[in-house]
Amino acid sequence: MLVLFLMITLAFTSLKYKKVACSSVKVEYAADDVISVNKKVILHSIKRTDKKIIGKTLKQINAAKLEAGIEKNPAILSAEVYKVVTKDTSSYKGVLVVKIKHREPVLRVMNRKECYYIDETGHRFSAMSSCPARVLIATGAITEAFVRQELLPFILYLNKDEFWKAQIEQVQVNKNKNVVLAPLVGNHRIELGTLDSYEKKLRNMKAFYKDVLAKNNWNKYSSINLKYKNQVIAKRR
Repeated sequence: MLVLFLMITLAFTSLKYKKVACSSVKVEYAADDVISVNKKVILHSIKRTDKKIIGKTLKQINAAKLEAGIEKNPAILSAEVYKVVTKDTSSYKGVLVVKIKHREPVLRVMNRKECYYIDETGHRFSAMSSCPARVLIATGAITEAFVRQELLPFILYLNKDEFWKAQIEQVQVNKNKNVVLAPLVGNHRIELGTLDSYEKKLRNMKAFYKDVLAKNNWNKYSSINLKYKNQVIAKRR
């Protein structure tokens, strides 16, 4: 008898849920995301995909279609749409919960023509759509092909090393693909040259920091040249 009662109750409740209309849309994402697309932009995307979403029953709402529409934004990695039923004292209400996962930029590229972000997969998205915290900046004569093929592997290498991730705040590239690094600590430039053998060049630079700069004034040199094989050439002020 109890089983029959539960089955009838569940069926009745399920029927009620099917008739519940969507009364609101709630957008959620992690507070510590490096970037965040404005929630109004996401809501606009939802309404563009389904203009009459408010007032529709939850059963009528195509969650997969909404997710696909939201994910067209290049700054969004994924979107998950959930249908939630809440109950107040007298009625049921439908809430559409949208959980957003943003792409995480590893580099901000700024040249004469454009400004954009790159994530670790090489995916590009607009720098105007979100506000990053601290992201490494690359400036100068930079093509998108150079960013993906040569610069990105270098940036990922820096990010894996706690010292270099903290120390380098800007990368400048000239027309010959020679790279100059601007460190956070020390009033000097690091002239890396091309990105050939950058691992070895950075090991030499780290040794120079440890053996020379750590024992002297960090502002003693104006530039440190790593262009030449197995050489570290420091220019005094």
